[in-house]
Amino acid sequence: MQAVNIKSKSTTMKQDQEELVFDESQAIKFILDYLPKEDSEKLTEDDIQFVLDAIYDFYESEGLIDDETETEAEVEETDVDESEMLDFVREQAKKENISLTDEQLQLILAGEFAYGVSIGIYQEED
Repeated sequence: MQAVNIKSKSTTMKQDQEELVFDESQAIKFILDYLPKEDSEKLTEDDIQFVLDAIYDFYESEGLIDDETETEAEVEETDVDESEMLDFVREQAKKENISLTDEQLQLILAGEFAYGVSIGIYQEED
């Protein structure tokens, strides 16, 4: 992994997200561009889409996302335990027989976090 210690980073999901839009196709492109070249060549858009879906499932399982409609979800400001998220995504990959290494999962999670910061959904706590 590229020196990102996902287990010790604290993330806050911002509460005011009325104008914030998480665009999955833009997120996938951003993550592929974010990854080191040798890693992005080994991962597919489907791999990244799987992880994005698992992240959403994690937020839902933790009660962090309340689906009000299919096009809009309310997210409360909260701290996210990224080690729990990694464990959850790893388990989902195992259940679906998706063969991604921990390093690949961590890189994709770091890329998703960077995308979220870039569009204002996440903020990193000091």
